[in-house]
Amino acid sequence: MQTKNYFIKSMAALAVGSIMMLNAQAQAPAGYPADYSKIVDGAKKEGKLVIYSATDTKAVESLIKDFRSMYPDVQVEYNDMNSTEVYNRYISEMAAGGNSADLMWSSAMDLQTKLVSDGYGMQYASPEISGIPQWAIWNNSAYGTTFEPAVFVYNKRLVSADEVPKTHAEFAKLINSKLDKFKNKVTTYDIEKSGVGFMFITQDSRENKEFWELAKAFGNASVRVQSSTGTMLERLSSGENLLGYNILGSYALVRAAKDPSIGVQIPKDYTLVLSRVMFISKAAKHPNAAKLWLDYTLSKRGQTMIANEAKLYAIRADVKGETTYSDLAKLIGVGLKPLPVNPMLLQYLDQNKRLAFLKQWKETAGKK
Repeated sequence: MQTKNYFIKSMAALAVGSIMMLNAQAQAPAGYPADYSKIVDGAKKEGKLVIYSATDTKAVESLIKDFRSMYPDVQVEYNDMNSTEVYNRYISEMAAGGNSADLMWSSAMDLQTKLVSDGYGMQYASPEISGIPQWAIWNNSAYGTTFEPAVFVYNKRLVSADEVPKTHAEFAKLINSKLDKFKNKVTTYDIEKSGVGFMFITQDSRENKEFWELAKAFGNASVRVQSSTGTMLERLSSGENLLGYNILGSYALVRAAKDPSIGVQIPKDYTLVLSRVMFISKAAKHPNAAKLWLDYTLSKRGQTMIANEAKLYAIRADVKGETTYSDLAKLIGVGLKPLPVNPMLLQYLDQNKRLAFLKQWKETAGKK
């Protein structure tokens, strides 16, 4: 009888163990390494994830909700700031030795790459690497997550269809030829306050041989600058401004879909494409939870949410939807200029080069 009871107990224990193992494995996405359940279990114990991001909370709500449906034991603390604030807050907190973000996610690709280059990023080879373009991964630390074009935006009520510039040269020509209409009516990023704006404009100067002629046109028109995409879109919608330059296409297209005053033109000569860079902090208090978020964001499931819910343009070629890498590639073709996630982006973060560029920009594009 004792032997039989022992056998029953052993079989019961084995069954419970098998169920627990299956449950643990079920939490790891299909195709992931067998030991990925250790990361899931670690994240459960941590119970929290702190994200510093330059992506609007409203755009990310659907991702957070879907992520929580997969990992309900992980609470997400999402901090939405502009790109320069993301960088400055993290740097100051790290210098003070206090708590900071577990994961950094920002559209200022250069600032994110600098942080990783300076040793703040954790090396982590995501199981999703094979689904992401190689130019969007650096040192298994910094990962590009989106594929967002820089676009021209205009007020459809006050700018006629035949006036809308299709290229960068046409943008400059339009302003110069109609200063009576466009003076004080053109807007772009304040490149001293917006990390995204500074990165776009410096990359423009590399790509466009006539860049400083365009900058002169901005000066002639007394260009208005803002640190927020939302503010620019509001002023374009109201008619306070008529033309917007280098505005993040992801936000502009979402606004245009519901605002009849907003028109969007993707440049036809070349289109700079930004990818929001994500990395896990080497000092993360919740590193396993951060890995789950990174992998989720890069996965086909997460990228589908990015394309169809967040409208931030998915970087994966296998994702279908309106705002995807594939659709943009078909639309623009060889004119697409994705900015690679690598130290090349750091050129203008050198203090001397940055100050020299800002000085020339102010002298050329400043009010006249």
